[in-house]
Amino acid sequence: MVIGARAQTRFAVLPPSPAVPGVFRNIEIDSRRRGDLMARMQRLRGRVYAGDQAIRKSDLTSDGRHKMSIDEHSWHVLSLDQDDNVVACLRFLDETQARGFDDLFVRHAAMAKCPTFGMRFRTAVEQSLRLARQGAMRFGEVGGWAVAEEHRGTAEPLRIILATYGLLELLGSCAGVATATFRHSSARILRKIGLSALAVGGEELPPYQDPQYGCQMQALQFDSRRPNPRFRESIADLTRDLAMAPVVCPGSFSSAFGRVWLNFDAPKPAPAAA
Repeated sequence: MVIGARAQTRFAVLPPSPAVPGVFRNIEIDSRRRGDLMARMQRLRGRVYAGDQAIRKSDLTSDGRHKMSIDEHSWHVLSLDQDDNVVACLRFLDETQARGFDDLFVRHAAMAKCPTFGMRFRTAVEQSLRLARQGAMRFGEVGGWAVAEEHRGTAEPLRIILATYGLLELLGSCAGVATATFRHSSARILRKIGLSALAVGGEELPPYQDPQYGCQMQALQFDSRRPNPRFRESIADLTRDLAMAPVVCPGSFSSAFGRVWLNFDAPKPAPAAA
């Protein structure tokens, strides 16, 4: 299945630092442009999430941005229109160095506090983290998915997800978790692409009601090496596009030169317990 070869949008990537792998061929060191794109992305999220009543308008900044503390520490895949407006976005928070569940962003999920399923949720996440380390893969959280209203019903929602699969492969293969809403069939779409429900002992964790977002959600897991086979060709095409897309890093060229090509090795498995 081939997605959007002639799409009217183009990609940009925002990394958390100038230390990016050499597979990216179009690196820009420009804090001002990165800040502008970050703000546009946050305004898109603010407009979409507030419109869906997933957040309150009081949760936004005075200029309508949905800011999160993890934004500056995450990788962001952006889809831009001809006027440089962000029309779709998705993020990956690399948590490879986390010591355990209590260091992960997903610890804030409502299910983690559930008296019935909270411990099983923790066990499932820790199992996913352990398997990633055994496979020398990166581990993290995917979230912040938003698509402009005028681009819903097009290939854009699927295209930004598949491009993020491409990002995860460009980073050296990644596994991790995501909490997906049932609004706009988001959880169903993600499962169709290749994500699966978190499970313990072969039993899937059920959907849960999230009081913060006021909707039903599901905890999912992913492995960037194993998407639904029908999307492999599209992911390969979008991965090539992403490798050539602008990667807009923080800092100035003069201060960051020489740091761009720092080693970006795949994580080594955690040492076995004594």
